[in-house]
Amino acid sequence: MSTPPMTPLSCFSLRTTAGVLLVAALVTQAQAQEAVSLPSVTVQSSPSGADMPARNGVEKERKRLQQVPGGTNLAEPQKEARMATLRDALDYQPGIVLQDFFGGTDQPRLGIRGSGIQSNPVNRGVLLLQDGLPLNEADGSFIIGLIEPRNAAYVSARRGANAITPGATTLGGEVDFVSLSGADERGRVRAETGSFGRQGLQGALGVVGEQLDGRVSVSSDRYDGYRHHSASQRDTFQANVGFQGEGGFQNRTYLNWTDLAFQIPSVVPKDRISSDPRGVMGDGKTPQDQLLNVYKRDPRRAATQLRLANRSTWGSEALRHEVGVYWQDTDDLFNNQTNHTVTHSRTTGAQWQASGRPDGTAGAVGWRTALSWAQSQMERDLYATNPANGQQMQRFGSYDLDASNLQALASADWRVAPGWTVLGSLQWSQVTRDAASRTSAAQLDQDWNFATPKIGVNWELSPATRLWANLSRSHEAPTYWEILGATVAPNNPAAASAELVRLNMQRATTLELGGQGRLGEGAQALQWTAAVYRSVVADELISTTDANGIKVGTYNYRGGTLHQGVELGLSGSQRMGVGALDYRGSWTYSDFHFRAGEYAGKQIAGVPRHLINAEFMVRLGAWRFGPNLRWVPVSTPTDHANTAGTQQESYALLGLKVEWSDGPWALYLQADNVTDRRYASSYVIRNQATAAQPGYLPGLGRSVTAGLTYKF
Repeated sequence: MSTPPMTPLSCFSLRTTAGVLLVAALVTQAQAQEAVSLPSVTVQSSPSGADMPARNGVEKERKRLQQVPGGTNLAEPQKEARMATLRDALDYQPGIVLQDFFGGTDQPRLGIRGSGIQSNPVNRGVLLLQDGLPLNEADGSFIIGLIEPRNAAYVSARRGANAITPGATTLGGEVDFVSLSGADERGRVRAETGSFGRQGLQGALGVVGEQLDGRVSVSSDRYDGYRHHSASQRDTFQANVGFQGEGGFQNRTYLNWTDLAFQIPSVVPKDRISSDPRGVMGDGKTPQDQLLNVYKRDPRRAATQLRLANRSTWGSEALRHEVGVYWQDTDDLFNNQTNHTVTHSRTTGAQWQASGRPDGTAGAVGWRTALSWAQSQMERDLYATNPANGQQMQRFGSYDLDASNLQALASADWRVAPGWTVLGSLQWSQVTRDAASRTSAAQLDQDWNFATPKIGVNWELSPATRLWANLSRSHEAPTYWEILGATVAPNNPAAASAELVRLNMQRATTLELGGQGRLGEGAQALQWTAAVYRSVVADELISTTDANGIKVGTYNYRGGTLHQGVELGLSGSQRMGVGALDYRGSWTYSDFHFRAGEYAGKQIAGVPRHLINAEFMVRLGAWRFGPNLRWVPVSTPTDHANTAGTQQESYALLGLKVEWSDGPWALYLQADNVTDRRYASSYVIRNQATAAQPGYLPGLGRSVTAGLTYKF
């Protein structure tokens, strides 16, 4: 059995203790500075000093999203009691589908309107942003486990073609994680613990002055895992410093470092979901267990990333400029059981935007122009995996990969009548994906030039209600996870081979109708949002897996596909005697199917047809408590042929939560899957499957998490 890649507990204690000591030292230093009487510098959480981007940022972002004629989300993670995973930050958001893989800091599948649902591991389809600047590599790929949601003041999602960043052209849109600044909070210490060895620590300190502010955060997570061979860990350091000058000039610099590692328990046949949900291939005695023995093959992923970014804004409502630059260096090792993919990437990008309304806020016409550029240089090596110990064998592929994107955007809005605004934009992109072997003459250079137009209308039916409609185009180029293919038979690693695959760009035309509004006034008002969309997709990128659950390649589906759905969200509060009932919920309906071709009329595998999330919390003084529900009411195909008996079965997960908050102190106790339901949280996607093939990821069993937070 190979040694797992997780750091031992002693190392965990050392790192987390060091992190806490670092925060304590910073706090002591700040207190000492106050004692020495530095009147120009105070440490506080009230608004003052530089405010880009977060102070009062939620309200500013809410107003900005109200100008978008389409579906958006605005989540506030700091209002959540638990912040262990990405799900805690984005749950209950309509239109955002999260499918857990192993339940720790690993790689949940994130899907918006079906974009990127075929990727395995999840790595494309949505543009992830950190403070308005891309986190994706220039080829469009990302490692979702590198995100630390504890440091987000808010998360802004612009679904589909409603994206507003010049670099976003995909069907899925964009999700922006906007960092807390020193002006947002003086500091906090957070500790969490739970079932299956879950441990989490975070310490953060914010300092603010007349023109400068800064914040530093360190966090560490460990998780032994519910299933065998599913431990995970993540250590992060994030810091930012902001400056506010004369004439509205603001500048902020960001530094992020993340060290992520997790074991992969991989998939199992369908019957083991109920018979042995914590087991892996290798726990049984069958020939298939011996061939795919997880303990011996040691599938895992380990990634580190260093990121530096800077943003500046200046100007007024009549003319405002924004410039951002970023650089990130990432090392990534991914062993999928049969081969190691080892990648070192360096990504550089820049973004400029200018906007204005010549007649000020009351002007009838506004405009915006933008330019963005990004380039990634990657070195990727492929090694066969030794089936006896999980170590690297011979290298069968070595490539230089170069991706670049150059994009220009022009948009305008016109208030044609009271309550009516027409918006239009045109985006032009030049995209290249060049790949060359370092050990042979194999080479594949691809480039695309395309335009993505959009037109939309906003109608303010009343001060509390807004309706919208839009028509748009979207484009998505393949990433190097699709372009560079590897073929390794589990029983014959010596015959491993690699190839460069020429693929077309995925394209779609989308029509969307919807609205949002408020029913009632004050704290008891019901907030609602609804969107209906229909996307006609050409050359959809389809990635499939072999009989062992291992990715074998990607192709463009020639028959055309259709993505359509409904995204509905509700939230509010109802007074109840001396307390209140707080509620929120979402329903995401996804009807994705093949229009023609081999699978004409079949449902595209990958996303549940219905996903319902709901939470009801009774609020009494400092206490909040109540149940929550995650419900997939109908089964979901796991293969494109929709083979009977292979589907992900419907399930409902019941949770309970208790929260207490009093001044600087807050604590919570949360129970998930209290009925201990056995279900498949996710699965690999095939063209055609059988239930006996390994393809299902058992979801987490009953678990309890507790946490304590102190703000100072």
